[in-house]
Amino acid sequence: MKAIRITGYETEPNLDDVSQPVPASGQVLVRVRAASLNPLDVKLQRGYMEQFFPLTFPYTLGTDLAGVIEQLGADVEGWALGDQVVARTEPTAGGAFAEYALVPKELLAKAPSTLPLKEAAGIPTAAGTAWQALFESAELTEGQKVLIHAGAGGVGSFAIQFANCVGARGIATASGSGLDIVRLLGADMGIDYRCEDFVQKVSDIDVVLDTMGGETQQRSFEVLRSGGHLLSTVMPPDETLVAAHNVTAGFIFHASDGQRLARVSKAIDQYGLQVLVDRTVPFTEFIQAFQHQASGHARGKIIITFD
Repeated sequence: MKAIRITGYETEPNLDDVSQPVPASGQVLVRVRAASLNPLDVKLQRGYMEQFFPLTFPYTLGTDLAGVIEQLGADVEGWALGDQVVARTEPTAGGAFAEYALVPKELLAKAPSTLPLKEAAGIPTAAGTAWQALFESAELTEGQKVLIHAGAGGVGSFAIQFANCVGARGIATASGSGLDIVRLLGADMGIDYRCEDFVQKVSDIDVVLDTMGGETQQRSFEVLRSGGHLLSTVMPPDETLVAAHNVTAGFIFHASDGQRLARVSKAIDQYGLQVLVDRTVPFTEFIQAFQHQASGHARGKIIITFD
């Protein structure tokens, strides 16, 4: 089969011919129809995450996939050949950017029936991170106000839609065409971060979802109400600022979880949510797609197909 692998940190991904894997007990073999890129893939390739996710080389890139169950290992119940699934593999295992991938049964979830399977590949990390932050950490509820930085990104685009699902008011920062995107996704307000100061535009925010870090994160404390929440996907919040503003804050370290992913998939079907797709490209054009992900300019998810 074909797989996109690296032979070491900072080496260029290559399209290699490798043996098709065989599922062990508790695993399934998924025929991958599509997989999606995440900022994490770039960080892993560059070695930035070695302390948390040490890789063994050669390493097949990718964690997020959608496909069809091809083979069941022993002790796998509740799944059948031909089931359409989504999954996020453990980062140290990778394996999503290949024609076939091994997935532990506990990381599988049924793919949403309201989305094309290839688009569903964009769900696992981005939607799972937004869900973990808003509902598991901040416990976002109806009527609350949430400020979502980089609303036209992968995590932000799902966060806007999840806020709508519970009747919260979503406010998103973006720029250029991203402002149109966040409004189409249902944001109550879009703020152009290039020419508007969000600190001057909003106040008494219940929840801030920070996907930017740095100065953006530091200034976000100024718009939170007392007792509000700041959740960051990029860096631990400054505890001095947390105490000074009488808020709670945390770093969202997203973990692979099939049960969470199943809840996300169910919500997508229930509310007709969308995957914001930046582009869809065949695996033969992976290098260009990887470079675009590394640029930080993707609007939503980059999908890699294996048909």
